[in-house]
Amino acid sequence: MELFNTLGRTVVPFTPIVENQVGLYACGPTVYHYAHIGNMRTYIFEDVLAKTLRHRGWTVKHVMNITDVGHLQSDADAGDDKLMVGAARENKTPWQIAQFYEDAFFRHCGLLNITRPDVVCRATQHIPEIIALIERLLEKGVAYASAGNVYFSVEKFPAYHELGQLVLDEQRATERVSHDPLKRSQADFALWFSTSKFPGQIMKWESPWGLGFPGWHIECSAMASKYLGDRIDIHCGGIDHINVHHSNEIAQSECCFGHRWVNYWFHCEFLNVETEKMSKSSGEFLTVDSLVDKGYDPCAFRLLVLGSHYRSALVFSWEALDDVATALQKARRRISSALENSGPVGEAFSATHAASYRRFFAALEKDLHTPSAMAEFWWVIKSNELTESERIDLLRSFNAVLDIGLFDAQATRLTSEQSQLIAARNVARNERNWAESDRIRDLLLAQGISLSDLKA
Repeated sequence: MELFNTLGRTVVPFTPIVENQVGLYACGPTVYHYAHIGNMRTYIFEDVLAKTLRHRGWTVKHVMNITDVGHLQSDADAGDDKLMVGAARENKTPWQIAQFYEDAFFRHCGLLNITRPDVVCRATQHIPEIIALIERLLEKGVAYASAGNVYFSVEKFPAYHELGQLVLDEQRATERVSHDPLKRSQADFALWFSTSKFPGQIMKWESPWGLGFPGWHIECSAMASKYLGDRIDIHCGGIDHINVHHSNEIAQSECCFGHRWVNYWFHCEFLNVETEKMSKSSGEFLTVDSLVDKGYDPCAFRLLVLGSHYRSALVFSWEALDDVATALQKARRRISSALENSGPVGEAFSATHAASYRRFFAALEKDLHTPSAMAEFWWVIKSNELTESERIDLLRSFNAVLDIGLFDAQATRLTSEQSQLIAARNVARNERNWAESDRIRDLLLAQGISLSDLKA
């Protein structure tokens, strides 16, 4: 398998640190607002990556953090904590905001068939680990305390520019924030904020440097290392994380551990609407609920996303979503027909079947090239060279990774509430909560919707 490694800006063979085991860390949402569909595009590709790795036979430990404190409005240590901004916006506590939007995020993941990571870790539940990591950096002389805050000294890490390929002097020249007199250099970044700088902060903890809260970057280093160790195979995120967040993670982690921390960096491009990057700061953004409310099957959006490569920007339009939704309906009808006319179980498959299987997964193993994989998918849907049994067998295998609801004949007729129930059932099944899964199944059955859990 090959992946594009942002660290070297080239496609390289992927070799896990431990044979047949993969540690995969993904930067999860900052839960102060809904995740928009641009965010969800990244999580869809991370989901397909994890499923492709598992298909190869590797055991994957997929870890995702939840940022529920410490992410300021600016990546450069300026502005208020986004959780406090969300709390003020909705007249709630930041704890209530965090729980509400975390729940919404995983509900949206369920609607998009994104499998819940093996480990979900919240920053507020890992304060001791974060403090311990900061103390190690202070002991090594690469961090310093200043008026209750703790900062990482970027000059102590000469390779700081390696991931983002920025020169430190250029970073200083393009610094966008006002001067912080507590920093020795304006390129330095915060590991711990004191309440002296943010007196209105509600989420705060005791520390050796006084009452305060952690910075965004140190949270990920502490949690990723707790669950995956000090050497990690793959670290995922959006391209907007490269120059600041992920560069900061590398600096503090490699100074702490004394060696390369992450072997492969996997970054997804933006989703744009009419050439503009979708962002929450504009106040205008689309969520999965926006699509459902307009009557779209969320799997149609997943299919739209997979038609582009993760390293290429995707321009979203309602017309494109209409086209994909129509194509998905036709694919499901074709599958229904194939199921009715398939041969007996155990039918021998042809060389054509085997070749198609190889082409599909070879595309995914070539830097997760979903456009080529989708081309093979559509060939299988339309081909006259396959028996119906071969077609169904291939599509089951493909859908195990694509997860676009191919075998759910009811999907195009679901209401928003029914889609949310199915998402909740997916979450329950992922968490092995069989009682809740059965309860929701029975509720849907009473509405005339029968669900079948098909094995790939």
